[in-house]
Amino acid sequence: MIDRTNRNTLWASLIVEELLRLGASYFVISPGSRSTPLTVAVARHPRTEHLIAYDERGAAFHALGYARATGRPAVLICTSGTAAANYLPAVIEASLEGIPMLLLTADRPPELRDTGANQTIRQPGIYTHYVRWEFDLPAPDFQIPPTMVLTTVDQSWHRAMATPPGPVHLNCMFREPLAPTPETVPARYLRKLKGWQESSRPYTAYSQAPSIPSDDPIRRIKTLLLGSRRGLIVLGWPGIRDPFQALVKLIRRLNWPVFADIRSGMRLLSEAFPVIPYFDQLLHSKTLQKQLNVDTILHLGSPVTSKRYLQWLEAYPPRHYIHVAPHPARHDPGHCITLRLQAELEPFVERLFGTEIPVPPSSVLQKLKQANRRVAAILKEALAAFPRISEISVARLIATLVPETHLLFAGNSMPIRELDMFSPPAGKNLRVEGNRGASGIDGLIATATGLAVGRQQPLTAIVGDLSVLHDMNSLLLVQRVTVPVLLIVVNNHGGGIFEFLPIARFQDVFEPFFRTPHHLTFEKLASFAGMAYRNPTSLDALQREYQAALHQSRSTLIEVHTNARENRDLQEGIRRRILEALGD
Repeated sequence: MIDRTNRNTLWASLIVEELLRLGASYFVISPGSRSTPLTVAVARHPRTEHLIAYDERGAAFHALGYARATGRPAVLICTSGTAAANYLPAVIEASLEGIPMLLLTADRPPELRDTGANQTIRQPGIYTHYVRWEFDLPAPDFQIPPTMVLTTVDQSWHRAMATPPGPVHLNCMFREPLAPTPETVPARYLRKLKGWQESSRPYTAYSQAPSIPSDDPIRRIKTLLLGSRRGLIVLGWPGIRDPFQALVKLIRRLNWPVFADIRSGMRLLSEAFPVIPYFDQLLHSKTLQKQLNVDTILHLGSPVTSKRYLQWLEAYPPRHYIHVAPHPARHDPGHCITLRLQAELEPFVERLFGTEIPVPPSSVLQKLKQANRRVAAILKEALAAFPRISEISVARLIATLVPETHLLFAGNSMPIRELDMFSPPAGKNLRVEGNRGASGIDGLIATATGLAVGRQQPLTAIVGDLSVLHDMNSLLLVQRVTVPVLLIVVNNHGGGIFEFLPIARFQDVFEPFFRTPHHLTFEKLASFAGMAYRNPTSLDALQREYQAALHQSRSTLIEVHTNARENRDLQEGIRRRILEALGD
């Protein structure tokens, strides 16, 4: 599929064909003029899948969600100027979370830079510290061999997928004519491509280095585990690969208490496992924090959502803190890690338990289980006594009802925290996703749509009202997704998380500058996006509406109205009861 119409169509078609050979298949295109050659190449190739996204910011977050789901980058294509700048928030998130992403930004040729030419900015380096690699691809020229285009694309793919994966930026300059206007392409120019055209393989084949831990750190970790008496497992987001079976093996073999983040995939397991669902609530207790006296922590994956865990860690650091993750980044805000191993979690567990290691049981397990049962009872009583629908009860209900055939996406700021703090053990293996690299509220709807496309599974997303207002354009992407998206909007009419911050005590500035109350609802927005709309006013009604939506093929927006101050007071009341029960 080489388009010989002119030099621009030739280079663009080489780029698209090589990407397809490498494993890319999904292109997210935002309309524009300077990117015409790239867009035409995608449109005319029979093996491409594509989505047209009007808003570049939403397009990039959609690509982020797709790569979270598949482990392969979606290819982003946009025109020159500020279009490329709108990719930056998603590029930052992808970089911090290790999500592959490939950006093809069209650009004016170098003779137009710094001349005042329309829609021309300095695009090279626009993503600064957040790309794994970038290259300023020259404007197509018959003096430059076409194999340079292929090797550049191959390097781009390799750098996006290599450990640690992340965003890669190809800045593609094009001179006019941008449309496929005929031009003579010299036959001799294509001679170097003969062998490549006769095959179906990429021009340059890269071999990924395996992430397999060596013997020395494994032996050291075994020694530390054998010497532990008060051990603890901490599970964060494991990365794009799903090591569920390996983590189950680890949990069962060690039989240590497990603090599992909601994104770990292990948070909602049954009570037969030593997972401590309400560990965040237990750590309200300073008495319990001190009594735990943990000597070894084995932490797998990304950092956890719980702020109280980090506070406890800083106050009572263990003697040994082992962190295993498939990337080299330092995730250690409290500076507590004493051994850091870069390895994929599955081979790590296999190497660790290649031989029997009689690790002693952790003496803190039963204490934590007993305290966890107290918290479970307190939550049940407190929510039964609360007459209205609450943000806690919404999180608990959805965590209980969402089927394993669905994806669950948790928005920032409050939804992911409430799922993490209050979800009950639901006896299911459910992968929960969320954008916690930079923890922003931007692009959440777009990310959710990308996840749904990538997995080709129905998706349930819980987001706040300000997140919806921030990403309204991306509701148009819901129309283009072929699987249902169930969007649960917790509308507390402003920034509910600010109620928990010290600034809430300063009423002269709190309401207008931080809480930023509004009186907006989302029924008309659902209609604008072609979604069904439901507005349950009780927990029973929410259960009925959500279960009904699960059995429909149409995307649905379910708006639940809550009161941010009541939510804060409810959580504060639960905290006081926990402290009393645990002896504080």
